[in-house]
Amino acid sequence: QVQLVESGGGLVQPGGSLRLSCAASGSISRYAMDWYRQPPGKQRELVASITSGGSTNYPDSMKGRFTISRDNAKNTVYLQMNSLKPEDTAVYYCRARLGLTTYWGQGTQVTISS
Repeated sequence: QVQLVESGGGLVQPGGSLRLSCAASGSISRYAMDWYRQPPGKQRELVASITSGGSTNYPDSMKGRFTISRDNAKNTVYLQMNSLKPEDTAVYYCRARLGLTTYWGQGTQVTISS
């Protein structure tokens, strides 16, 4: 069993940057990791993915502004967010995947507003 805890969310002005962290209760070296987000009143959507081997993938709409990375020694996954826009406002969730098992974090609120 793996528990995930997101942190780093908060209130940021448009054009600003934010770095989210996802800390795991145990080793994540074998897990593929994802970041999702859920804007108010909308469905959850994929933001970024990283495989256990370190290969990254992004939806076209996220490329160039968001970067996912992992530090297996710290059991932590990161999401670097740049050039933030009001439409990036959402609860951001971390997910771990291994075989048939999936774990979700509790989410962290990100609000982009002036």
